[in-house]
Amino acid sequence: MTLLSALAGDPEIESLLSDAAQLDAMLAFERALAEASADTGWISEEAAAAIGKAIEDFTPDWPVLEAGMAQDGVVVPALVKQLKADLAEPHRTVLHKGATSQDVTDTALMLQLAGIFVVYEARLTAVIDQLDALSKEHGTRELMAHTRMQVALPTTWAAKLASWSEPLRRQLQSIASLRRSLLVIQLGGPVGDRSSFGELGDAIAARMAKRLDLGLATPWQATRDPIIALGSLLTQVTGALGKLGVDVTLLAQNEVAAVRLAGGGGSSAMAHKSNPVNAEVLVALARANAGLSGTLAQAQLHENERSGAAWTLEWLTLPSMLINTGASLRLAQKLLDQLRLD
Repeated sequence: MTLLSALAGDPEIESLLSDAAQLDAMLAFERALAEASADTGWISEEAAAAIGKAIEDFTPDWPVLEAGMAQDGVVVPALVKQLKADLAEPHRTVLHKGATSQDVTDTALMLQLAGIFVVYEARLTAVIDQLDALSKEHGTRELMAHTRMQVALPTTWAAKLASWSEPLRRQLQSIASLRRSLLVIQLGGPVGDRSSFGELGDAIAARMAKRLDLGLATPWQATRDPIIALGSLLTQVTGALGKLGVDVTLLAQNEVAAVRLAGGGGSSAMAHKSNPVNAEVLVALARANAGLSGTLAQAQLHENERSGAAWTLEWLTLPSMLINTGASLRLAQKLLDQLRLD
């Protein structure tokens, strides 16, 4: 898949979603849990310090973690077991005290998404700036409009470029809004009601959220509508960029020749061709995310207080959607750099 990744992947987003990045986020959860628990008297300050030192010095045994994932359906039990092996006996019993695997995994995802959103916002801003620059330079020029794939009436490049940029502006605002509502801590304990923390659950959660720079929320382990909303937004971003790709592909046709692409893709048989590769991949990524969004929506169907099936379905779909979105934003910048409106 390395060759395909060179075409339609995104190394930066893939790195933020890597096993190593997820493990770092999980360890950040355990450290924050220990420190917040000590703040409230749930565990001792000495135990929290020992847990922090064990996390700082931790070297994962990846084969054992993989085996644990295959056995338990989630990596956290194996991870906690490895961490406990590095702790002195008085402190082992309070590592992960009150928490459950889903608390760790979902909060780790939020920490990873926080980094991904930074990348998205920077790239969306760059694409919008590129479109604004094109509009400033070429906006008053005439362009023949097409409706239902037929020649219609003259319009301007300003109107065409606005049809590409305006959805992206709205989606940039939506990411900022989703940052506030989605990027929140998950802390519910085994059945999602924080009863495993006695009377201290809310206080521990508040202190953890502050330490992790996440929002505070009630337990949401079986209510996944924020994740589905994220999938919808990702589909809107790739859809808007796919629209750009469709238009450029049509405008670059030899028979239309409204634009040309500097450095287009070559052909093994026809040396004269300059294929709109980046535009085509934008269309493919938009269609891929649209399909995955429907699959992700089914992950909202959690049975009772936790669903292993629905949870696993998220893992099979959401990372691909996040990578596709990053790749779309990356390729859109390349395509606009290639675009010549002459």
